[in-house]
Amino acid sequence: MHILGIIFAFLALACWTFGDFFIQKSVRLVGNLKTLVYIGVIGIIGIFPFIYGKLVPLFNNPNHLLILTFTGVIIFFAAIFDFEALKQGKLAIIEPVLGMELPVTIALSVILWAEHPSLTQYLLMASAFFGIILAITIHHTHLHYHKRIFLERGVLFAALGAIVMGLVNFMVGVSSQETSPLMAIWFTNVVFTLCCIIYMARITGFSGILSDFTKNLKITLTTSIFDNGAWIFFAFAASLIPISIATTVSESYIALVVCLGLFLNKEKVRWHQLVGVTVAITSIIILSAIT
Repeated sequence: MHILGIIFAFLALACWTFGDFFIQKSVRLVGNLKTLVYIGVIGIIGIFPFIYGKLVPLFNNPNHLLILTFTGVIIFFAAIFDFEALKQGKLAIIEPVLGMELPVTIALSVILWAEHPSLTQYLLMASAFFGIILAITIHHTHLHYHKRIFLERGVLFAALGAIVMGLVNFMVGVSSQETSPLMAIWFTNVVFTLCCIIYMARITGFSGILSDFTKNLKITLTTSIFDNGAWIFFAFAASLIPISIATTVSESYIALVVCLGLFLNKEKVRWHQLVGVTVAITSIIILSAIT
């Protein structure tokens, strides 16, 4: 079980690495809410054949319905906070703040879900988090949260987004353990897609939602497949190994995005970022081995 759980966590890491790369492209082409709707609808259609037989038992269990509905709603709010932070602020300053979702998830898993990592696992999780922060930080001054939380645009939204996304990781893990990984992702997709549609109906409207999808079919489909794949693999991982460890392993995709940017976008990466990537990946490999 542990070996399979670690494999799923690494698969989630790989999907999120490429998923974020394509999400950035999709958001720039069609917008934030449309991208979320496309991801949700593709996930709903793709997963449905595997879960339709379990819908009747699910609707006979109010507790599971409540957990899944709550998870879907917080996914919507997490996306809104993250997108607003990236819209208002500078990427180099926002990303390190968003990286705080990892310790939030670990804290929730330990306090609320009674997970008990060993001291060695705690140290490796902390090391991976330190490596991630190094990898996504362009300049050390971007880590001065206490100076920037009220001065830099978007940082407050990023802090809220990190807290809510940490809750999302935790609740997806709990939902996967309480129901099933595929049901957790399918049902939450339904909920956050409905939230997007309601928001668009009241605020932005639906102009171009179908034409933008067909016009950018390759990007939108690729984005949706990678993002849904990442959450499915994470859900399976969290159902087999502790949520805190599954999150630590899969969350290290943030460090790998630096490498992706280096090779695909020919970006310049500072030496401390390369150190961060090395520390993060080494930490999760050792964590996976001892787990």
